[in-house]
Amino acid sequence: MQATCHNANISLRSQLSVESEARIPPNEAVANQSIETVYLIAHDLQFREALSELLATLDVRVVEFESATAYFAYRRPEEPGCLIVDMQLRDINGADVQQQIGREMSPPVIFNSSHPDVPATVRAMKAGAIEILIKPVAPAALVQALREAFAQDRKLRLRKAELAQLQQRFSLLTPREREVLPLIVGGLLNKQAAFILGISEVTLQIHRSQVMRKMEAGSFADLVRMAIKLRVRHWSAENRSPELAPQSHREWSRKQPAG
Repeated sequence: MQATCHNANISLRSQLSVESEARIPPNEAVANQSIETVYLIAHDLQFREALSELLATLDVRVVEFESATAYFAYRRPEEPGCLIVDMQLRDINGADVQQQIGREMSPPVIFNSSHPDVPATVRAMKAGAIEILIKPVAPAALVQALREAFAQDRKLRLRKAELAQLQQRFSLLTPREREVLPLIVGGLLNKQAAFILGISEVTLQIHRSQVMRKMEAGSFADLVRMAIKLRVRHWSAENRSPELAPQSHREWSRKQPAG
């Protein structure tokens, strides 16, 4: 086992040939946030040191952990980055680490393994792993995996920031405006929505204007997209929410003059 680790160290150093364009690009989208970090979890000290050396040449910040337990004690979910996890940890299986972290806003995971287990590999990939790197780790493969992992992490964080902003805007809506939103994004005309809520069309238009303003929607299409991201349930006669007035679109239609 000692010889295997030593060979891995030699291979990592000897294969290192990373030109400037192969370096990990800076995160321009979140330049004001914390530096992207690789959280390296592996019980083998020599392997951790060798991989950290390699990552240092790529100008990547590394935080090392000898066990999953140590990582969970330190975990900083708010910090951008990714995980590199040895599949053969002493305290917990690498794939189980991925499961415990969960996929919702967790760092993307790259696995490495000396002897990849097919079922564990399939399980890890299905759970969203970026890559399974085989020891000795090839620098080019590591660079590519890191590019994908950091890119995925940025997208997730931007999505989370956007959702938080939308939720903050949504919190500004009054209870009545929250009733108006699903009606108008559901495609109802102002007079239809007003009838359902038991208010005048003019009042409905005022509420609609307020919803557009508070949600900072540049267009009706923007408002629809926001409602989808917020998972606001669009109104329909079949699935209308119980908090809405008990009059349905069908009742409104029956009361309209023919022609």
